Amino acid sequence: MPDTDTDTDTDTDTLKLIVLDMAGTTVADGGLVEQAFSAAAERLGVTPGSADHADQLAYVRATMGESKISVFRHLFGDEDRARRANTAFEEAYFELVAAGRIAPVPGAREAIETLQDAGRTVVLTTGFARTTQDAILDALGWRDLVALTLCPADAGGRGRPYPDMILAAFLRTGAVDGVRRVVVAGDTSYDMLSGVRSGAGIVAGVLTGAHDEEQLTGHGATHVIASVAELPDLIARAEA
Repeated sequence: MPDTDTDTDTDTDTLKLIVLDMAGTTVADGGLVEQAFSAAAERLGVTPGSADHADQLAYVRATMGESKISVFRHLFGDEDRARRANTAFEEAYFELVAAGRIAPVPGAREAIETLQDAGRTVVLTTGFARTTQDAILDALGWRDLVALTLCPADAGGRGRPYPDMILAAFLRTGAVDGVRRVVVAGDTSYDMLSGVRSGAGIVAGVLTGAHDEEQLTGHGATHVIASVAELPDLIARAEA
């Protein structure tokens, strides 16, 4: 069980770069990923309610946080089908966002503002394409909330569980001089893996999204908290 109060292996008073996942961590989407997936799969001939659909949906749930095109490459094999599925998914998700089906996780915006008021740099990351990420930011009024937002294409095309987006945030912001001074927070096992692989000092799992405490700790979470709203206090304790 990870320590929920301190992290003795982290430099104190230096946790200045905070990399946060979006859907499930700072953004509550009410299961829209699964709805958009079902729409995409149906477009490619997968019948809702079929055994194939159930198997594919189980894989989508297990790989929440991964770049969506990577998920579709695994599910549909050839690149053309994967890209068609990804386009259908992004279109369906975009429509759900435009219909007002998302909201901030309670306390998320306040936590981000608290972190920034303390002199920390906050970066928002996603496994969605840039157009979908921008649609979410616009729907929430978050376009100018943080210094930087990243999607897999902004980090060479590799999303989670690779550490590329976290390392891109590290390089682009110049906010800290070592990866141990980075804090990563997310709601999925792939968020945890990417954080561990990046070398981040704190890899915090939140319980507002796809995966439970056992899944988060099993994939490397150094801390587990109920919500991103608790993150400022967690960091303050780590620096004390």
